[in-house]
Amino acid sequence: PKGQGLPSLDLFNAIESGKVKFVWIMGTNPVVSMPNRGQVERALSKCDMVVVSDIVESNDTLNYAHIALPASGWSEKDGTVTNSERRISRQRGILPPPGSAKHDWQILCEVAGKMGFGEAFNFTHPSQIFCEYAGLTGYQNNGKRQLDLSPLQVLSEAQYNGLSPLQWPFQAVTKAENTASSNSQPSLTSKRPFEDKQFSTPNAKARLIPVTYKAPLQVTSDAYPFVVNSGRARDQ
Repeated sequence: PKGQGLPSLDLFNAIESGKVKFVWIMGTNPVVSMPNRGQVERALSKCDMVVVSDIVESNDTLNYAHIALPASGWSEKDGTVTNSERRISRQRGILPPPGSAKHDWQILCEVAGKMGFGEAFNFTHPSQIFCEYAGLTGYQNNGKRQLDLSPLQVLSEAQYNGLSPLQWPFQAVTKAENTASSNSQPSLTSKRPFEDKQFSTPNAKARLIPVTYKAPLQVTSDAYPFVVNSGRARDQ
């Protein structure tokens, strides 16, 4: 892709106006979580096809689904998780998905196969998806982006299963050898971003935005100690 897709608010505007006629919602309940619930409900009610993948039988968004797909929950998922300090950890499910539930990647692969793209979505294990993603982070990177997991793109399934928690960005790297029987890990050293005072901007300088404090328009008092928020607005 040469440009970004539609952010969530713009997406629902496009659905309501008829520009987007198919939407597949995964892992979120936008009728509850998005601002302007009425507009989200109008958009979904007008959409030609609404597909919802979820782990519950009913919720506010599923009320608008033409197709509901049973997905797996956190305790059933198998893959990796990256936390807020950029640390990648191997995660394993402690329970099998119940009934006919499947992981999101399995559902996507099956749909892609039906659409004729099976060769590009022939994944059979999360390690294969991780390696493709890791390679993508290094595509046309040349050190321009902090996120570069390309040293991990050749992990074998055994190495992936034995992956120890590690934090990007990497400094001194030795790529792993992709051998099916090898459990050895790549030699990776993490570095703290911006410690060298070089930032991810064209001139390598930080961009700081000065702000002036403004007190809330509505303040509490002894007589009126509470403020009621009657709705949700973007970025509030």
